Amino acid sequence: MDPVIVVGAGPVGLTLSLALARHGVPSVVLDEGPGKDEPRPARTVVLREDTAALAGRLAGTPFDKAGSRWTGWRSMRRKQEMRTITFGEEPDEAPGQGLAAPLHIAQHELTGALRAAVARERLVKVAVDSRLDAIEQERAGITAHTRGPNGTWWRGSYLVGCDGPRSTVRKLLDIRFPGRTAVERYAVAALRTELPWPGEALLHRSPPWRTSGPAGPEIVGRPLADGVWRLDWLLPPRSDLVTPDVLVARIRETLAGWCGGSTPPYELLDTGVHTVHHRLARRWRVGRAFVAGDAAHLLGALGTQGLDEGLRDADNLAWKLALTWHDGPHPISPALLDSYQAERRGVVAARLRAADQALPILRGGKGPKSLRSYVPVGARGHDALLTDGHLGLGPLGAPGAYTDSPLAPPASASRTPVGTEPGAPVADVRVTAPDGTFVQLRDRLGLGHLLVVLVAPGTGVWERKHWMSAGLMPRLSAAIAALPHEAELLVAESYPDAPAHTVLLVRPDGHLVTALSGVRPAELYEAAQTALGGPVEETEGEPVETGARSS
Repeated sequence: MDPVIVVGAGPVGLTLSLALARHGVPSVVLDEGPGKDEPRPARTVVLREDTAALAGRLAGTPFDKAGSRWTGWRSMRRKQEMRTITFGEEPDEAPGQGLAAPLHIAQHELTGALRAAVARERLVKVAVDSRLDAIEQERAGITAHTRGPNGTWWRGSYLVGCDGPRSTVRKLLDIRFPGRTAVERYAVAALRTELPWPGEALLHRSPPWRTSGPAGPEIVGRPLADGVWRLDWLLPPRSDLVTPDVLVARIRETLAGWCGGSTPPYELLDTGVHTVHHRLARRWRVGRAFVAGDAAHLLGALGTQGLDEGLRDADNLAWKLALTWHDGPHPISPALLDSYQAERRGVVAARLRAADQALPILRGGKGPKSLRSYVPVGARGHDALLTDGHLGLGPLGAPGAYTDSPLAPPASASRTPVGTEPGAPVADVRVTAPDGTFVQLRDRLGLGHLLVVLVAPGTGVWERKHWMSAGLMPRLSAAIAALPHEAELLVAESYPDAPAHTVLLVRPDGHLVTALSGVRPAELYEAAQTALGGPVEETEGEPVETGARSS
């Protein structure tokens, strides 16, 4: 079968191509640029624990040196400290469930590591200086034309537009992209200096110094590697252009305010203005073509992270394209690819809706009366909501659960509650792999198969060969062999809130399908079949022929 065509060589496109390769699917990446990225220290991204782990697996590096994992979070209002959080610290009420530190990294560092991994991957081909200008679809595949020095026609099985906010793919597919422009604007600076909170990120609302004004802007300081900080100043609506002199004045004033009145030495590395837009594509699939990342959605107000969602798009789509591409002895239902839009668009829409509801009140306006009950009351409530956005918690930031997914199996009397709701990302517990080694659960994701995890306390002290033939293991192994798609059996000593002998079914992207009490072959089969799109109907059709060209 022809490779998947990936349009765009940013972090989302490169992540998708590497994820497809991990599933054994070849791809062609059409890069309209020269194949390298200009270093911009002020252009950074914050990745939650699971998306940072995804990028690290695919790039072959944990990014611990290129980026910064914050040690804590501190929020202030005027001169008052409102909240402090230490990452990794376990709350008394939930031992073993401390808040994981996000990864803060310059985007060019992330992209560079992904490019290096792509260069080593034989299943990925990159075509630089290749600008897309036409797409043609038919029943058997899709064709894309690029112009430039390497202009040619490219034949593919599917095409995914990861080509950013001004996506050519989205325009050629005639997909509407409604939303709001300039929701927020920030002046941004990257500088090397020493602050009183090494390793800690800081949110400071209404700081007390002079030019902030009575209402006061919002300042966010986030550490990077090598003593570098990114500082963001929220700009008032319809404010004047930020001149270099004005920005330097803000820097000196902010550093002095945080460091006891005198500006510490600093090295200014990069500056810019970051404008946040909120937009959501009406459709994410047209026949054999898809959109992902900034081509499908724009968000970023109140600390939310658009690239984090873009990497989740790539992870969600990769395994579905891979199963359809391979289409082994058990045919895959077209409903599996349709679920990409249902799941990912639903999660991002909820994130945008939460931000749009909170923005009018958090930014000084009263907002509609019907929304005031949604936003926590008072300065502490507002601070908690902003912290959620920045740290990936609550409606603004927590990883979305595909609770209403068409791939969710029906409720069952044998389903048992665990610490992960169905459709949500699983906890990264230690498991015993088929070869008897101990690995983290996330290390087994994205390899083209389902995962079945048995919770069996005490197995960690015995070699795998001693318990593989004991108790319920033979029956479970037989049930796994009968599933409609290849699955790997893993064993965990424990899983949050899961009783002994719980059987977890996990998708290739790490989202929980179901948790069953004991070995239930028929229900395990039904859940796996549903997670793969359901049974195939013989009458299902193929995509119609379409074509589009840019002017």
